[in-house]
Amino acid sequence: MTTEKINLLDFDRKGMRQFFAEELGEKSFRADQVMKWIYHFGVDDFDNMTNINKKLREKLQYKCEIKAPTVAEAQHSSDGTIKWAMKVGDQDVETVYIPEDDRATLCVSSQVGCALECKFCSTAQQGFNRNLKVSEIIGQVWRAAREIGLQKETGRRPITNVVMMGMGEPLLNMKNLIPALEIMLDDLGFGLSKRRVTVSTSGVVSGLDQMTGKIDVALAISLHAPNDELRSQIMPINDRWDIQDFLASVRRYIASSNANRGKVTVEYVLLDHINDDMDHARELAELMKDTPCKINLIPFNPYPGSPYKKPSNSRIDRFQKTLMQYEHTVTVRKTRGDDIDAACGQLVGDVIDRTKRTAALKAARGAETIDVKAV
Repeated sequence: MTTEKINLLDFDRKGMRQFFAEELGEKSFRADQVMKWIYHFGVDDFDNMTNINKKLREKLQYKCEIKAPTVAEAQHSSDGTIKWAMKVGDQDVETVYIPEDDRATLCVSSQVGCALECKFCSTAQQGFNRNLKVSEIIGQVWRAAREIGLQKETGRRPITNVVMMGMGEPLLNMKNLIPALEIMLDDLGFGLSKRRVTVSTSGVVSGLDQMTGKIDVALAISLHAPNDELRSQIMPINDRWDIQDFLASVRRYIASSNANRGKVTVEYVLLDHINDDMDHARELAELMKDTPCKINLIPFNPYPGSPYKKPSNSRIDRFQKTLMQYEHTVTVRKTRGDDIDAACGQLVGDVIDRTKRTAALKAARGAETIDVKAV
């Protein structure tokens, strides 16, 4: 009978030290040494950890493993963006690497599929399958660093920023999100600045309140409409937590945060003749007057079967200028990787189509589910 090995990527520093003490009978500094090998040097073979004694290496080989998602497919964009389909168990999630000048951002998934059913998002069309484990979240960063590290000059950090904006709603996976964020920030992990790790949420107020005072990272909110009526039409989560409830929780979070410097990033996807009228811009400006923010406009990226269109450049420009008249800081997101379906809102699994995924879910009702209204 084969005993399932413990994946060390599932532990943040506290968990790693506890495991080493309770299960291996080792001191905390040994756990720290192993973490450093894993995250600083990308080592997944205990035999290569040269400052670990042979007895402990043998114990680790017997009881543990370092198992990150593997690359099932890689697509390279003409602008340097790379999209990986990463294998997590028998499923795939997508991870996107976006290089730009002196920084390199990794867009990371938190779930297989998504439960929120936002009407304009291609990931939502897959439905929800399951939450990713800690090892599957942080493992995307680990794997990407290994892949990119082979192409970078020695000494250059392969990933400078991480954004939790891939497949899924991060705050519906709090149990695994928090330890993964801790590893990203930890000096024994990836050692990223808290201002360079961003969590994006569509409005899971209960999750955001759990984060408040617990972990400090940059916050981005997916708003996409200036009023409840329109937002409920395109984002059903608004029926659970309306805009005012959402913004109140945002203000609570940024009040306790140093990473956000007193401001939240508001993401607003522009849908042609849906939410991009000048009245919408004025309404949005008024809505956000009491919530310090910078507004990031995202021109919609069409995907097959989508009922929405990207606005014309003139409509985008007018919307931005109208907001700026109200003294808001407003940017328009540059589209990256759209030639490989890696741009925002286009994270769709290339291997598993919706029909097969839905059939599998119906056949496995014992699998994980999320009822947003019950959260």
